[in-house]
Amino acid sequence: MKTYFITGISTEVGKTVASAIVTEALEADYWKPIQAGDLDNSDTHKVERFVSNTKSVFHKNVFALNTPMSPHAAAEIDGINIDLNAITVPKTDNHLVIEGAGGLLVPLNDKDTILDLIKPDYKVIVVSRHYLGSINHTLLTVKLLQEKGFEVAIIFSGDEHPTTENIIKKMTNVDIIGRIDEEPYFDKNVIAEYANKFREKL
Repeated sequence: MKTYFITGISTEVGKTVASAIVTEALEADYWKPIQAGDLDNSDTHKVERFVSNTKSVFHKNVFALNTPMSPHAAAEIDGINIDLNAITVPKTDNHLVIEGAGGLLVPLNDKDTILDLIKPDYKVIVVSRHYLGSINHTLLTVKLLQEKGFEVAIIFSGDEHPTTENIIKKMTNVDIIGRIDEEPYFDKNVIAEYANKFREKL
């Protein structure tokens, strides 16, 4: 059984939809260790609504922070400190999809970042979405992961942008799982269609 860590090149690039698709494709368990803000409609709630299969288990956040901002700052507002030792990976006999918060170097406290949650045997899926500066953000993210020795793949999110995607493919030489198009909406049926499309590449 494999563990997949879903990260993004920035915030709001489509990590949660990508996480739902991978979770559905593999009938995997899902876990978001740190949720900052939107606790009544968290990413775990969203993924649970998107997933059709009955095998997936949705594990609780270790840190559920009230303010939608960087975890280190949201934790400070809540009067707590995010301690990596408190973040224990859920035990499961299933595949596990872990969703990060923001990008790789989002701080958790004064010394640790999201990158410190990723263990050597995880497969890391980077969600990349086109915007001015996204090539740089994607290359920085992928190259840092490659330097650390991780197995890396990319999911593109949003409308196709060939010049952006082609240079990223050439310069990273990583597997491209596919693209999540700019859909009018996402529901269980749409997620299932992408799951069927992406399954072989996972």
